[in-house]
Amino acid sequence: MEAVDTVIRADRVMTSEGERAASIGIVNGRIRFIEDIEAALPAREEIRVDADVVVLPGLVDTHVHLQDPGQSAWEGFDSGTRAAAAGGITTVVDMPLDSLPVTVDVPALEVKRKAASGRTHVDLGFWAGVTPSNIPRLGELHRAGVLGFKCFLANTGLPEFPPVSVDEMKAALTELKKFGGFLAVHAEDAAEMAAIEMVPGRSYQDFLAVHPPHIEDLAVSAVIEATRATGGRSHIVHISSARAAGLIQSARADGLEISAETCPHYLTLTSVEVPDGDTSFKVCPPIRDAANADRLWAALSAGSLSMIVSDHSPCAIEHKALDKGDFAEAFGGISSLQIALPAVWTEARRRGHSLADVAHWMARQPAELVGLERKGAIAPGYDADLCFLAPDEKFTVEPTALYHRQPITPYAGRELYGAVRQTWLRGRRIDFSRPRGRLLTSSDVAR
Repeated sequence: MEAVDTVIRADRVMTSEGERAASIGIVNGRIRFIEDIEAALPAREEIRVDADVVVLPGLVDTHVHLQDPGQSAWEGFDSGTRAAAAGGITTVVDMPLDSLPVTVDVPALEVKRKAASGRTHVDLGFWAGVTPSNIPRLGELHRAGVLGFKCFLANTGLPEFPPVSVDEMKAALTELKKFGGFLAVHAEDAAEMAAIEMVPGRSYQDFLAVHPPHIEDLAVSAVIEATRATGGRSHIVHISSARAAGLIQSARADGLEISAETCPHYLTLTSVEVPDGDTSFKVCPPIRDAANADRLWAALSAGSLSMIVSDHSPCAIEHKALDKGDFAEAFGGISSLQIALPAVWTEARRRGHSLADVAHWMARQPAELVGLERKGAIAPGYDADLCFLAPDEKFTVEPTALYHRQPITPYAGRELYGAVRQTWLRGRRIDFSRPRGRLLTSSDVAR
């Protein structure tokens, strides 16, 4: 057998075919062999993994707001990708808004790439935004290398990133279909959102009352019908409503090309736990009740929700209005990039799910969404992106110990299972001494 650069031997390896004791042979940053744990593999370096560790594929998070350039005090390429690596995530895809400029044309994409170059500790791809004015030029962004396209159906609050109408969504789906692209949609109904009268105050229940699930359900129905009418491919981001997940399941049963994600906070936090005035929990769509969370877990098991991604969306600390505790005033977004895996694993194990399930939802499925054919699995030919997780080790979340730019998280003080001991990117352990992340483009994507 040929010599390899590195061989990793572990009692528990989550391969693409299931968990087993194995040796992983790595050559030039990619997995060349998966062999028996004691197989003779001549190598320049040999690593023996601790018995309490499971080697998982590096996670892929396709919903991250890094906000760099322009808002790097909120989160930046360096701090955000450090947090990702510390949480076992080896690939992130950056959302097109909350930075300056927003990624709605090729020049803005190039500004983003220049700002990220040499500053990422994990591999990084980019989404492009879809607005009413750029639909005819989406092909240019595709050729420039973005991994996907995202639109909003309701007001974003950003004049440079306006929402699209249902007809414009259909036009975008039709345009994207020409080159095999797909449209990710923030699905909240525009008319219902515009009619909301925000109630100032510290009561989370008051905030929840003006964000009922039917706002999401109506918009999801519109996406389904637009997908049906155009024959395009759509993906719905951050599903919080269990009824919306059921609508998606029915659409998939009808043969529509539609997928959906949910997030750790909708699966692991419940509305009854949110203290009045604690705006670290504010996010839109909001965290709902325990019965809704149960149904989201069931939707994951059934496949109507196919993945879990963080929607890591921080802001400068003053925008969270922590001093007032006013849910109407506070920025909506949850910071969880570094602790997404342990948060999900803690709840998943309680519900009887396996680490194989978690790896499927948080590595393989997100990689497949954006066509990253060499990410999200431990198998020959894949990038040697690895997460060394001690699944039974407990720790308490201390916000100031996180790499997030802003030390704000609703998980503060929580005891979680699953300590990430090491994260490897393309065959080498990430140590933060020198950023080694690559900027991913369409050349990395399977079409």
